[in-house]
Amino acid sequence: MFVQHTYLTNILMFGLLFFLPIQPNGQAVERQTTTDSSGFNLCATPNTAFLGGEEIVYKIYYNWNFVWLSAGEVTFKVEDQGNTYKFTAKGRTFSTYEWFFKARDYYEVIVDKQTLKPIHTIRDIKEGGYTLHEEVSYEPNAPKATSRRKRGRHALEVREFNLSGCVHDILSSIYYTRNQDFNNLKTGFTFPMNVFLDREEYPLTVEYQGKIHQLDVRGQGNFKALSFSPQTIPGHVFEEGNRMQIYASDDQNHLPLLIESPVSVGSIKAVLKSYKGLRYPVSSRIH
Repeated sequence: MFVQHTYLTNILMFGLLFFLPIQPNGQAVERQTTTDSSGFNLCATPNTAFLGGEEIVYKIYYNWNFVWLSAGEVTFKVEDQGNTYKFTAKGRTFSTYEWFFKARDYYEVIVDKQTLKPIHTIRDIKEGGYTLHEEVSYEPNAPKATSRRKRGRHALEVREFNLSGCVHDILSSIYYTRNQDFNNLKTGFTFPMNVFLDREEYPLTVEYQGKIHQLDVRGQGNFKALSFSPQTIPGHVFEEGNRMQIYASDDQNHLPLLIESPVSVGSIKAVLKSYKGLRYPVSSRIH
């Protein structure tokens, strides 16, 4: 179950991975419903999508009683550390929104450069009066993880977990997914994704929903895009039947462009604000 308080950054990062459509300007193509793991190797994924130095910023909006509020920003960075990459995501609410809710969230994961599997993760959450610091270490040669977690004034909790196989954390999952080849998949194709989050392993599936010929991204222009639909987890953040949506650029970067998701109260939208240090030109942008 998702941590109750970590709405903004968790929603954004989960959305960058798992998606569903918003009435795009495009036509659906032939549909299939088979689930297949072919080509989606959680244990070893070569990186062809990003480089060290990449930085992507998203602006977050929260909808409450038909009013869209400018809530905050999340910044994602990639650092090349030789044999590893360090991925970070730093989220914060704007001061104009903090009368309602204040958040300062930080996520970090070190991954093996050859496989993109997580080695060590950090979550540091400060939202309202709630604080959480958690570090998870993954054993390199066994499906095990050790979590060290401290919530507020509670004592440090250390627990070891047996995993079913190769898993990703919520942040490494984003970069894993960006490295997949969707060119030859039909609409309706689904593939598995195992995520370890909040001391639980979730065996999820993701449905590929095809290509969008023109997607308007506020402040960035129009893009050719890919659309996806995830299986989400009912709990404090998602209600039963909730669907999340994201579009990614239809080019080699697979840059997440737009996310929209209902939550328990209202809905959240994340829109690409800026990017730099991408590995390839953004050829999906329609000028």
